[in-house]
Amino acid sequence: MGKLIYAANTSLDGYVEDESGSFDWSEPDEKVHAFWNEHERGIGTSLYGRRMYEAMRVWEGDDWLEGRPPVVREYAGIWRDADKIVYSSTLDGGSTARTRIERRFEPEAVRRLKESSAADLSIGGATLGAEAFRHGLVDECVLLLHPVLVGGGKPALPLGVRLDLELLDHGRFDSGAVYLRHAVRGTA
Repeated sequence: MGKLIYAANTSLDGYVEDESGSFDWSEPDEKVHAFWNEHERGIGTSLYGRRMYEAMRVWEGDDWLEGRPPVVREYAGIWRDADKIVYSSTLDGGSTARTRIERRFEPEAVRRLKESSAADLSIGGATLGAEAFRHGLVDECVLLLHPVLVGGGKPALPLGVRLDLELLDHGRFDSGAVYLRHAVRGTA
């Protein structure tokens, strides 16, 4: 059975995007990129909302990767190798390989997917992640806290949900970013 892992870059004040929708403050250096590469290497299926998928599909193309560091080019291969499920009522089809569009987020379908998966699954995007948290689907939460306050925007974690968590791992990067990995232990 695979675990569903919510992973996000977040500002120290808890946002994945600032009030203008920007997340440029979370651009990874080489060590942070290597961390995300290693994390994503264990993912068999990624679940995305439309906006997160549209941001991530840049990894499908090769043109912009020329001249980029090896760690960046490596991530493109890792991303391409994972299956992708995109929850969208507006997209006609996926523009990337190994991509399936679902019109609605169905918690029971995600439970079945977890039960039948040999690899872990990730859920990307704060809005879709919040739905998964609300339905008790998230098994682990991986946050990379960046040393910046953005003052508002899109919260990294859902409002109105209380869960008990257990710290599984943590680390620090030279950039000042801090990594936290928690297991979800249930409702408080």
